Amino acid sequence: MEPDLFTAAAEERQEKDPTGSPLAVRMRPRTLDEVVGQQHLLKPGSPLRRLVGEGASGPAGPSSVFLWGPPGTGKTTLAYVVSKATNKRFVELSAITAGVKEVRAVIDGARRASGGYGQETVLFLDEIHRFSKAQQDSLLPAVENRWVTLIAATTENPYFSVISPLLSRSLLLTLEPLTDADIRDLLQRALTDERGLRSALTLPDDTADHLQRIAGGDARRALTALEAAAGAALDKGEAEITLATLEETVDRAAVKYDRAGDQHYDVASALIKSIRGSDVDAALHYLARMIEAGEDPRFIARRLMISASEDIGLADPHALSVAVAAAQAVAMIGFPEAALTLSHATIALALAPKSNAATTAIGAALDDVRKGLAGPVPSHLRDSHYKGATKLGHGKGYTYPHDLPEGIAAQQYAPDALKDREYYEPTRHGAEARYADAVEWTRKHLGRKRS
Repeated sequence: MEPDLFTAAAEERQEKDPTGSPLAVRMRPRTLDEVVGQQHLLKPGSPLRRLVGEGASGPAGPSSVFLWGPPGTGKTTLAYVVSKATNKRFVELSAITAGVKEVRAVIDGARRASGGYGQETVLFLDEIHRFSKAQQDSLLPAVENRWVTLIAATTENPYFSVISPLLSRSLLLTLEPLTDADIRDLLQRALTDERGLRSALTLPDDTADHLQRIAGGDARRALTALEAAAGAALDKGEAEITLATLEETVDRAAVKYDRAGDQHYDVASALIKSIRGSDVDAALHYLARMIEAGEDPRFIARRLMISASEDIGLADPHALSVAVAAAQAVAMIGFPEAALTLSHATIALALAPKSNAATTAIGAALDDVRKGLAGPVPSHLRDSHYKGATKLGHGKGYTYPHDLPEGIAAQQYAPDALKDREYYEPTRHGAEARYADAVEWTRKHLGRKRS
């Protein structure tokens, strides 16, 4: 028997007795119109629509499709919908357990079904990035000759994990994490649908909010948690799924944190002030609250970048590099792994020596400019590269610092009204001590008078 072959009889048994399957399986969409999220892939005329036979007058759909996206975004669901909509044989393999032998068996079966019965086969291959190069090579003849319609799913970047010949013969579709609205829609549907909980329970807003946070954009996780909480509520004889019941079931406390309200700003403020105060443990606590509440990791990373300049500055010049690198990493990997990167950056910033000298320096300079304290740029500093600039006296008397032994020219740089102004007052914390020495030395050699 072919591996994991979905038969019509098995599907019929599931529909007659839906309670025998997990909620996530029972609520699997039967058509593309029932799919939650991924609307960028489901527009009229899209490759997926053509693959299921919509718009038959147009060109044929692709013979091979790669679905790339995070767990729980609907990769298996889309493959299942394609098989249902086209009445094709549907064979599912997992690259975790299958090998070349199993792949060849499916391909041979597809060729027999096509030649003897005129029936086409959809091969859904999950976790294809786990296949070796040789295993992926075994799929090429089937894709090239269209013996099967290959739908391959991966959570890894296929440009790094899939061989080029296979990828070049396929259409790559990128799935996005489900939005909060998508998750809420999914939960409401599961509560009322005949395949789901059949309106046996209600779901208060606070419980739905927590389920939404737990899901983290993963439909399977949301439905699994809902099913577990629903079972516990029914066992207690309750008419609704309370937040307490959900917390007991999933062993994950609801964080009192509203991403659109005061708690959002209060906890973010506490994180930054804990970093400023060098309390690494308090900073990690507030970071954990933000992560657990489902805060956007990019928001956290932006706050860390600001903190690196506002509160650390040149006391540790590398702090900003750490924060920027963390922001870039977070944008690429997302949660849950992004929590590690944010922790890394938070600890580094909390333990770094502190200085707000860069912050106060630009603040003082801006204050003067806003007061109108500016004045014309000295003539010797003005642009002298265009025709006629020399006649205007631009650049005349300018001393090129690199021509001097010490590389510094004692000439006026600021406008007359600001020539003795000193904005940057470095501390002697950490690495800024050497900047303090540099400032003292350069101001002396510039002939600057203390204001």
